[in-house]
Amino acid sequence: MSKKIIFTEKAPAPIGPYNQAVSVGNMLFTSGQIAIVPATGELITGDVEREAKQVMENIASVLEAANFAFTDIAKASIFLKSMDDFGKVNAIYGEYFENSTAPARECVEVARLPKDVSVEISVIAIKS
Repeated sequence: MSKKIIFTEKAPAPIGPYNQAVSVGNMLFTSGQIAIVPATGELITGDVEREAKQVMENIASVLEAANFAFTDIAKASIFLKSMDDFGKVNAIYGEYFENSTAPARECVEVARLPKDVSVEISVIAIKS
């Protein structure tokens, strides 16, 4: 099975030795997304709900570029600067899933995230 590098200009470009996503067979592994607006390079900060929304839109763009959908996501990892933001982030995250097709997930508070953002999310998707 060979791996395929996924790239789209509709999501933030990698700023280091990684790719937006890698597809292997029927599986897709995304890199963590933060709240960078791809069209402008603006980093959204100071409003965790706006951050979470942009993160989820960036994930949507990567999924689309790889021909995957939110319903294909099997696992999500959410990293928060503060667990106090869990409810707000969870509400935005939940807008992208129906309970019957929501993926497995963990959500952890971390000491620091890239560019001092409040939220970062990565996903693993599998096509049936």
